[in-house]
This record gives sequence, structure tokens and C-alpha cells, in this order.
Amino acid sequence: MQILWWVSKLFFLYSIFHVFSISLAQTTPLQTPVCSEADRAALLGFKARILQDTTQILSSWTGRDCCGGDWEGVQCNPATGRVTELALQGPERDSDHYMRGTLSPSLASLSFLEVMVISGMKHITGPIPESFSSLTHLTQMILEDNSLQGNIPPGFGHLSNLNTLSLNGNHLAGQIPPSLGNLRKLQILGLARNSLTGSIPTTFQNLLSLQTLELSFNLLSGSIPDILGQFQNLTLFDLSNNQLSGQLPNSIFNLSKLQDLSLDHNQLTGKLPNQISSLKSLTHLSLSSNRLTGQIPESISRLQNLWYINLSRNAFLDPLPAVQGRGLPSLLSIDLSYNNLSLGTIPNWILDKELSDVHLAGCKLRGSLPKFTKPGSLNSIDLSDNFFTGGISGFLTNMSNLQRLKLSTNQLKFDLLEIKLPGGISSVQLQTNQLSGSLSRILNNRTSSFLEVLDLSGNQISGTIPEFTEGLSMKVLNVGSNKVAGRIPSSISNLAELERLDISRNKIVGTIPTSLGLVSNLQWLDMSINELTGSIPSSLLGIKNLKHANFRANRLCGEIPQGRPYDIFPASAYAHNQCLCGKPLPPCRGKNYGKLGQ
Repeated sequence: MQILWWVSKLFFLYSIFHVFSISLAQTTPLQTPVCSEADRAALLGFKARILQDTTQILSSWTGRDCCGGDWEGVQCNPATGRVTELALQGPERDSDHYMRGTLSPSLASLSFLEVMVISGMKHITGPIPESFSSLTHLTQMILEDNSLQGNIPPGFGHLSNLNTLSLNGNHLAGQIPPSLGNLRKLQILGLARNSLTGSIPTTFQNLLSLQTLELSFNLLSGSIPDILGQFQNLTLFDLSNNQLSGQLPNSIFNLSKLQDLSLDHNQLTGKLPNQISSLKSLTHLSLSSNRLTGQIPESISRLQNLWYINLSRNAFLDPLPAVQGRGLPSLLSIDLSYNNLSLGTIPNWILDKELSDVHLAGCKLRGSLPKFTKPGSLNSIDLSDNFFTGGISGFLTNMSNLQRLKLSTNQLKFDLLEIKLPGGISSVQLQTNQLSGSLSRILNNRTSSFLEVLDLSGNQISGTIPEFTEGLSMKVLNVGSNKVAGRIPSSISNLAELERLDISRNKIVGTIPTSLGLVSNLQWLDMSINELTGSIPSSLLGIKNLKHANFRANRLCGEIPQGRPYDIFPASAYAHNQCLCGKPLPPCRGKNYGKLGQ
């Protein structure tokens, strides 16, 4: 009886507790769990390895709860309080915002992490911790545009749930681990812009879900494996800027979904086969700077979506394909420069299309400059290294959108009076022709602020260097090897963005203006073979990034500025002047010697 009494008593107490618990659950809202202490410690371990954070992202990582929404870049599962996403995205590449430090192995303790993005931080160095191979829940690992070093951890082949792996834009070396072929769910693989060596692993044949493959700008060698033609979902295929050799595997032309094929800047040989027309979805084809031979197949004209073709710097032969009627209807940009083509004239199918870029340098074109049927669409023209003769009058008419004009190394003969540049043009290269007239006709106070590159070297241009107004964007000014006279204006300091200045082999007189020292971005300076007098002003020491300077064959005198880089340039940069002295030339004699010519 005593046992029964206790049983009934306990049952009564349990009933009261059960009713109270239900009542409490109905009146008290559920609270989101705070983040796991282990996850918080892992994140703080990462923060401790970052020695400088100009992004200020990590300054928000304070307090006990990393899942409360205050820790920037951290997301958690609200039901469990475990960190599932770490996304630290740096700003634009040219920004001053970055993180400096190394990746902490402690992040491997984030055992429920699904997304890891640490990109664009520029100054995160050191190796990728091998311990990251234990993050088996990861679906995305993006560690691009940092400064990571060492090898790609082979253990990444265990991350079987990955659909995105991007390590682009680091300093990674060694070979691509064959174990990456185990990542059967992988859709995006980016290993571009590193220093990876060796061949493309044959184990990649297992990556049948791949849509994007970026291996460009590495040191990869060997041939392109034929297995890559099995990637039926591939839309972007970029192996450019490597050391790959051999022929194009025929299986590539089975990729019916492929939109972007970039194999330029390798050592590929053989011909471009007729099967190119099988790439029905292709929009972008870049095979430049290889060793491809034979003729460009006529079947290429059947590619309805192709808007960009670059086959330059190969050994393709005449004749060009005869593109009829609706052939290449989407074409906007074509570059056939520097092959073994002897075109004579530009084919009508190029002249008549509404193109933005026409690059036919070194194609043995002759006669007068061509007339495009739809000049208003043109953005960039390169007809350099041909045999064009005559003038330029009328050529630029209605080219209102032209930004880049390159007609260098032809036999053009006209006065600068004839040229009327479009208002928004940014680059004009007319060097090595037979141009005449005054420099001020093209370079004056009406010069567009958009103009960044002006190269008129190797002509017969006269006149003087004009005054420069403020607000110009000029980065390259080359008037070398002409008949330009007069002085260098002190207003040259208004060219604040100038990186390259070449006025060599002219008849320029007077002194070097001290204001030139204010052009602080200058990297290349050539004043040789003129009639300059006075000294080299010490103000030029303010140009810190100068990599090349030449003052040879003038009438300069006095002490060379004694500081880098002027005192370490070769003596030949100062040879054949009146009385220059000081390092790297013999030392000056007497206290006042350095002031001679001031």
C-alpha cells in the first residue's frame, strides 16, 4: 500500500508539472539559440590572425553572440546556433580596403559551415590550411583575389558537397591535385591567375556537372585532355595564358552549350577544324597567340551567336572565308591581325557589318584607307603595319563613338590639319608614317580630356610643344623622332596622370622645367638627342616610380640629381652632354660645379 501511495503521489506531481509546461510553452516565445561557443572561438581565431583590417568588417565581431546579426559576414542556422556561412567580400580591386594577415586553421572547427567566401582582401598571405579539408558540409569555397601561397591542399578532394571552388587570383604554386576529380557535384572550378604547373589531371573526366572551368594565367603545360569534351554542361572554358601545346582535341567541338572558348596565348598547333560550326551556342572565341595554321574554315560563318572572334598572331593562310548573306549575324568584334594573310583590301562582309572593333594589323592591306558602311558603331580600329597610302580626310567622318585609333607603320601622308578627332577618343597612334604640320593642330587647349594615349613619333611633325591646360587625362605622350622645336612648357606639370613622355630626337631647346618633377606618376622619360641646356633639376627626385630615363646627347651641364633612381641609371643615359657630373658619371669638381648651367 505504501508503494502504491508513492506511485499515485508521483503521478499527481507529474500531471501538474506537465500542465504547467504546456501552459508556459503557450505563453513564452521561443528564443533563437546563441551561437555555439566553439564556433565563436573559431571565428575569433581567424580574427586574431588578421593583423590589419582597413575594411572595418572585423570591428563588428564583438560580444558573446556571433549569430545575433551584428557580426558582419556571419550567418547561422537559427534553429541550432551553428555558423553556416562566412562571407567576407572585399571591395573593388583598386580600393585601399583590405585585410592583412593569414588564414587561421581554426576555421576548420566551423563543422556546419556551408559557404566560405574570403575574397578580394589582397594581403591575406600564407598557405590554405590543410584542415579546411574537414569542412565536409561546404557547398561553396571562394578564396579568390588574395595573396595566398603554397599548394592546393589535396584533401579538398574530400569536400564531396562542393559545387563551387574558386581560388582565382592568388600566388598558389605546384600541380593541380588529381583528387579534385572526386568533386562530382562541382559546377564552377576557378584556379586562374596563379602559378600552377604541370598538366591538367585526367581525373577531371569525373566532373560531369562542370559549367565553368577557369585555369587561365598559370604555367600549365602538356596537351588539352580529350576528356574535357565530356563536359556537356560547360558554358565557359578558359585555359588562356598557359604553356599548353598540341592540337585542339576534337571532343571540344561536342560542347553544344559552350558560350566562351578562350585558349589564347598558348603553344597550340594544327588547324581549326570544320567542326567549329558544331558549337551552336558559342558567343566568344579567342585563339590568338598560338601556332595554328591552315585556312579559317568557312563553317565558322554558321555560328549564329558569335559576336567576338580573335584569331590574331597565328599562322592562318589566305583566303578568308566568304561570309554570305546572314553569315555571322551577331558579329561585333573581329581580330585577324598578324597572321600569314595577304588581304590586299578589307572584305566587304567586314566593311558592311555594324561592328564595334576591327583589328586587321599586319594583313598586307594596300591603297587608301577604307570606307566603312556603318562607321557610327566603331569603337576600336587597328590597321597598323600595313601599306596604306594617301590621306585621312573623310576616314573619321561619322565615327562619333570611336575611342581607339591605330594606323601606325603605314605610308600615310597628310598634314595634321586634315585630321578631326572624335570628341571621346582615348587613344591615337599614328607613329611611323609621313605626317607633317604643326603639333599644335592635334595637341592644343581644345584637346579632349578623354585622350590618354597620343603617339605621333617617327613622322615629320614640326611646331612647338603647346601649353597644357588642367584636367587632361594624358598617360602616354610620344612625339619622338620628329621636327618639334621650341621649349618644354612649365605647364607640363598639368599632365598629372602622365606615365610615359618621349620627346627624343627633335630640336627642343631651353632648360628642363623644374615643374616636371610634379609629374609624379612618370615611369618612362626620354629627352635624348635634342638641344637642351642647363642642368637636370633636382626636383625630378620627386618622381619616385621612374624606371627609365634618357638625357643623352643634349647640352646639359651640372650635377646629376643624387638619389634614386638617377644615380643608378647607366652612364649611357647621360652621355654626350656638355659637362654633366656625379654618379653614375665621374664626381663633380669644385663646390660650384653642380650649379653650372642653372
